[in-house]
Amino acid sequence: MTIYDSVAEHEIESESEDSSRPFRPLEGIVVVSLEQAVAAPFATRQLADLGARVIKIERPISGDSARGYDTTVHGQSSHFVWLNRGKESIELDVKSPEGNEVLHRLVQRADVVIQNLAPGAADRLGIGSADLADRYPELITCDISGYGSGGPYSDKKAYDLLIQCEAGLVSITGTEESPAKVGISIADIATGMYAYTGILTAILERNRTGRGARLEISMLEALGEWMNYPLLYSMYGGTQPARAGASHATIAPYGPFTCSDGVTINVGLQNEREWDRFCAIVLAQPQLATDSRFAGNHQRAAHRRELDDIITESFSAMDSIRARELLDKAAIAFAEQRTVRSFANHPQLKARARWDDVTTPSGVVQTLIPPVTVDGSRPRLGAVPRLGEHTNDIIDWVWQSAENRLRA
Repeated sequence: MTIYDSVAEHEIESESEDSSRPFRPLEGIVVVSLEQAVAAPFATRQLADLGARVIKIERPISGDSARGYDTTVHGQSSHFVWLNRGKESIELDVKSPEGNEVLHRLVQRADVVIQNLAPGAADRLGIGSADLADRYPELITCDISGYGSGGPYSDKKAYDLLIQCEAGLVSITGTEESPAKVGISIADIATGMYAYTGILTAILERNRTGRGARLEISMLEALGEWMNYPLLYSMYGGTQPARAGASHATIAPYGPFTCSDGVTINVGLQNEREWDRFCAIVLAQPQLATDSRFAGNHQRAAHRRELDDIITESFSAMDSIRARELLDKAAIAFAEQRTVRSFANHPQLKARARWDDVTTPSGVVQTLIPPVTVDGSRPRLGAVPRLGEHTNDIIDWVWQSAENRLRA
């Protein structure tokens, strides 16, 4: 069964949910974003999901660089479809006198201005956060950069892989023989999440005090927060966590084991009670529980290769159905090592109605709905805009707003 079959089948099951009230806590909030790639678009897409009006300023002709990353989704970029639903796109040459005037008029109408332009570009356009804070004290600004303002790296360009390297993530990811980057844009995603939550916090504060805020998020510091466990381990333990592939660097047994039918199952044990049950029920070797080599997690991690050989031999003698039965009986946490495609058909996602339609310029696509579920409500999954789709409407709105203010 494909993802499309799963979703179509589930439409009948979820009809009753169509009457749920819309969840629009940010309705009336105007966000102006000079954004590209992943970090800022991920933040603003989540604001759009909550009902904010997000005006996405794009370069004429080429638009957001993410539009050209690939052509896999009905001829469109998978990154762009993921990150840009529910937004309005305006093509604007912000360096031209006319375009810069429109930019400044948009800023006047905004509640939030977010940008992840190259270092110094916002100041050159006359929309640096310090200047905007002086002119519009109720405005919330959010500046996203690779390394933050000040310091020897402040003017450096930054991309996800480079930040993974600078934050030390690559050094602890991969196999013992070879380091590897994380397979998704984790530095960008972390940054976008902190921008999103920071903006929500600033909106709450403005509602309380009437004052805006200047937010700054650097990719290095966002990913650095997620690196705190290996940081503490390295700073106070003397060595950093070892690269362990799909296993855990400091917990054993914890990782993948392949069954006789070729299915790989990952197991994770957290305490000695689970270890005792694992030995007795899953491995059928209760004597291992008292083996001095494996007495406590520290010893098991120290003798990981010997332990993994024992578990590998046991799992290779049973198929995945039997392995699941025994793991469930022993109350051991486990998971099938799925491909991305098999994740798309995950029965739990189907059972919980986690798929919905999103309209794009090239047709309807299926997408996962936001992970925060609000009882009785449904999120806003707006259309993905074509480049410049809303240019005329936005310019008309800007000038009409200016005329209305003059009349007032």
